[in-house]
Amino acid sequence: MFRYVAIALYNKQRMGKEAKAEIAELRETLRRHEHLYYVLDSPQISDAEYDQLMNRLRELEDRHPELVTPDSATQRVGGKPREGFVKVRHSSPMLSLDNALNEGELRDFDRRVRQLLGDASYRYVAELKMDGLSMAAFYTRGVFRQAVTRGDGQAGEDVTENARTIRSLPLRIPADLPELEVRGEVIMNRRAFERLNLERDEQGLSRFANPRNAAAGSIRVLETQVTAARRLDYYPYFLFVDGAPLHPSHWESLEALAAFGFKVNPKRRLCADVEELIQFCRHWEARREELPYEIDGVVAKVDSIAQQRELGWTAKAPRWAIAFKYAARQAETVIEDIGVQVGRTGALTPVAHLRPVEVGGVTVSRATLHNQDEIERLGLEVGDSVIVERSGDVIPKVVRVSSPGSGRRPFRMPANCPVCGGKVVREEGEVASRCINTDCPARLKESILHFASRGVMDIDGLGEVLVDQLVDRGLVGSVVDIYGLAAEPLAGLEHMGKKSAGKLLQNIERSKQLALPRVLAALGIRFVGQRTAVLLAETFGSLNKIAEADIPTLENAEEVGPKVAESIFQFFREPRNRVLVERLREAGLQFEHQQTRPKAGPLEGLIFVLTGTLPQLTREEAKARIEAAGGKVTGSVSKQTSYVVAGEAAGAKLEKAHALAIPVIDERKLLEMIGE
Repeated sequence: MFRYVAIALYNKQRMGKEAKAEIAELRETLRRHEHLYYVLDSPQISDAEYDQLMNRLRELEDRHPELVTPDSATQRVGGKPREGFVKVRHSSPMLSLDNALNEGELRDFDRRVRQLLGDASYRYVAELKMDGLSMAAFYTRGVFRQAVTRGDGQAGEDVTENARTIRSLPLRIPADLPELEVRGEVIMNRRAFERLNLERDEQGLSRFANPRNAAAGSIRVLETQVTAARRLDYYPYFLFVDGAPLHPSHWESLEALAAFGFKVNPKRRLCADVEELIQFCRHWEARREELPYEIDGVVAKVDSIAQQRELGWTAKAPRWAIAFKYAARQAETVIEDIGVQVGRTGALTPVAHLRPVEVGGVTVSRATLHNQDEIERLGLEVGDSVIVERSGDVIPKVVRVSSPGSGRRPFRMPANCPVCGGKVVREEGEVASRCINTDCPARLKESILHFASRGVMDIDGLGEVLVDQLVDRGLVGSVVDIYGLAAEPLAGLEHMGKKSAGKLLQNIERSKQLALPRVLAALGIRFVGQRTAVLLAETFGSLNKIAEADIPTLENAEEVGPKVAESIFQFFREPRNRVLVERLREAGLQFEHQQTRPKAGPLEGLIFVLTGTLPQLTREEAKARIEAAGGKVTGSVSKQTSYVVAGEAAGAKLEKAHALAIPVIDERKLLEMIGE
């Protein structure tokens, strides 16, 4: 008996050691490929290969939860911020910088530095002034621990869980120091910003004014999945240990940060004097449109840390640094006409056709007008002279009317789609007008790109250039036609060949095995993203049941409110959409869902809401245990809530529970109910 127990124990220990070794190797491999992709922009493996490595790591960590560590690549997305954001004081003030608005003011700054330092020689580090949100990241023994926004300079907000989702922010660095602080800028690049605003247009939501606002809003949302989807970047510019610089010069600190694996901006220069600094500022002002992100100037810092201390600070800013601000990029032109573009969800966007004008070194002939309400707010009509600005949008925007034109004429959104002639509707409470014809050709290309994207049906190789050819040559007339493509016509397209065509067809075939939530998200139903698709699949179990459900039944699904339920209901009432769904079924896609939530357990049928900090369990651990016992966890308190589990510093959810007479329990009572 003892012999068998000893053998079993030995085998378990051996398997545990093997798993631990493989997990360590996988984490290091994923860390290296994240650095290659997100920091160096030099990927060495495909997205599919990366996903295979990640899935293997998740599988091992699921089997061995005791081996999960905070710096694992699997821990980037999933944790939740506390209700609201906790204020945290900075180790030392995060001060703003004084501005120089022209070269004369920059020379005045240099004169003051020279006077204060006397005869000592000095030099400047010139860095591009990225337009984002300042954030401090803290590491303990090389492992990422906390992230705090700048706030008012004295204290900021703890955004640790959202910061984890930023792929260019390493979760582990090769620095065996008790405590290390990195300060830098969270930004959203132009492409991500453009994509985000197009999505918001199609959803009838207001657009972000600029990438800085988008980055600031994205780092503070309460769902980490939202932050992750917005693809933020982090560029560091300070390195501290115990509140003081680690190296004797700022340039050395930047080099150290790069060696640690951070995405330090390579477009920087060590300048011998103010004239070289001004040359750097002029160089990037002329080329700022070539950059993949927004900048609004150059930051200049005295390089020597000893000289920085000698120069000191005013009450508001350091005397050893200054921000040289570029002039706004605006120009005046005339609106010659207003056209309309149709997006993937049918949203109609008015676009101003401008008399060509140069703005920031780029000839501009179009500018987005967003929607009918924006046109009315501007008081704009065709023929008006307007001020146009490039402020982060790929398509510039109209800032204001500078003078009314003679013979001006008003614009009205068309009653019928300019592409297909289908009916255009504007639902009550929304800013967007939409074409409701799902077969509208203008929607098709964007629909295919959405369908094939990584987070949806994950058809690697089906990008913009290929989709354009497929639609323009009549090879695809509907999303479902992807599944009828053949090798020979594909191989004859530009930038294709037999090998590429074969690989694409393999990827298309593989997508048929993806679970129902992916199929739901791929349909392009308004307001139904990846998370909502998972919740719908978990609730109903099949696409048929979702399609047949009425609005009250749909609202029973977690996080599905009246607006989302109405959108789903109307989608499946449209005959052409029904045809599309049936054709996808015939193509072999997954319409049944393998339930992951247990159907039986001590908490079966009970709905819980978690609030505050629990004594032992993290929010995710508590949620996992509730769901393993058959219960369900939601994010808000309602009459359907069975229990509110409250910990320390419980917030508004606790108050609402008392108001609705919902039972409130603590962690100990929860564990008793589970049977632990």
